[in-house]
Amino acid sequence: MASTDLKKFRKNYTKLTLSKKEVNKNPFLQFNNWFEDALMNENSEVNAMIFATVGENNKPSARVVLLKDFDEKGFVFFTNYESKKGKQISQNNYAAIVFFWHNIERQVRIEGAISKISNDQSDSYFEERPLGNKIGAIVSPQSQVILNSQYLEDLKTKIETKLQNKEIHRPANWGGYCLEPDLFEFWQGRADRLHDRLQYRKEDATWIIERLAP
Repeated sequence: MASTDLKKFRKNYTKLTLSKKEVNKNPFLQFNNWFEDALMNENSEVNAMIFATVGENNKPSARVVLLKDFDEKGFVFFTNYESKKGKQISQNNYAAIVFFWHNIERQVRIEGAISKISNDQSDSYFEERPLGNKIGAIVSPQSQVILNSQYLEDLKTKIETKLQNKEIHRPANWGGYCLEPDLFEFWQGRADRLHDRLQYRKEDATWIIERLAP
């Protein structure tokens, strides 16, 4: 039960507007423009995104993951393939991601199909990770029930001892995914909840830009 009256929590967005005439016709370039703005104006991890999946039971799940790369092929992140999200992707490979940048009062929603990236790409990223992160990827049975945190600490110590002075390779159950968009929505907060929403919807090879009601 909330200790404060959440109905009074309200922010009036006032900073910017969003015009169809001003946005880039390419949604990937438009996203890059906004991402660059976020890098200059946000205080937290600008690559943090809410990632939503739906499994075979039709129940949605959402969590925050970190975007690690993007281009016109799609948006890349890394995880354990045997995690809850990995299992749901194998059951239904259509998903959604959301970015929210508070300081610049912007939100981006992206929907599309997901596929694994190549083993070479996953290997290359894994090699760039700090040693502790590599060990963590090997140690954690992500999304599985464990007795306590000490279980992970003990397993970490055991793995560190086993791999001491050895080259650490990417485990087969860990790697990257790429979400290939067929829909973008760019949301700009405005006063009195009359927010600007521009949707890019893909038809064949063409992106159709439409304004949505807030």
